[in-house]
Amino acid sequence: MADAIRVLLVDDHQVVRRGLRTFLEVQDDIEVVGEAADGAEGVDRAEELKPDIILMDVKMPGMDGVDALRRLRELNNPARVLVVTSFTEQRTVVPALRAGAAGYVYKDVDPDALAGAIRSVHAGHILLQPEVAGALLAQEETNTGTTRAGSLTEREREVLGLIADGRSNREIARALVLSEKTVKTHVSNILMKLDLSDRTQAALWAVRHGVTG
Repeated sequence: MADAIRVLLVDDHQVVRRGLRTFLEVQDDIEVVGEAADGAEGVDRAEELKPDIILMDVKMPGMDGVDALRRLRELNNPARVLVVTSFTEQRTVVPALRAGAAGYVYKDVDPDALAGAIRSVHAGHILLQPEVAGALLAQEETNTGTTRAGSLTEREREVLGLIADGRSNREIARALVLSEKTVKTHVSNILMKLDLSDRTQAALWAVRHGVTG
């Protein structure tokens, strides 16, 4: 499966990991490359195995999912993280997203929806539900928004608007008739100018400040 999406499972419950592996292994385009029982082990395995996607539980003994996300960011690990949480832990999703998660799913997610979420995150999309997006927006500072927006070029505003629409770099390149490399450069410039750390924060900033695709 040379082109399969490589997935690492990080959850302290073996039964959960086994269930996830059993389902994901029947998907033609998804390969489970490893497992970890806590955040620290998950970081080590991510560095070793270089997965495309990490399914990360939030609440784990020792290093939890949020701290693991922060550590992965410090290491510049390119894996995109999809947080797996229960509905009652929703308030923990916001710190996880701010730490760099690309989205989240609930533990009772329909199996087909989980596979779809993995494919979507792998394609560069951001998975946010309205109530969590609202919570993130409520925490954002607004006093420098207008000044920062003025530092963007017209093309960067176009790219930012498409990021807010959940478009991947490939989709943005197609929409604006640009190369993916050029789009990546624009995204990097946007993050630098707005003092943001990832696409999730960029998308939320764009929604808050009325920059849409």
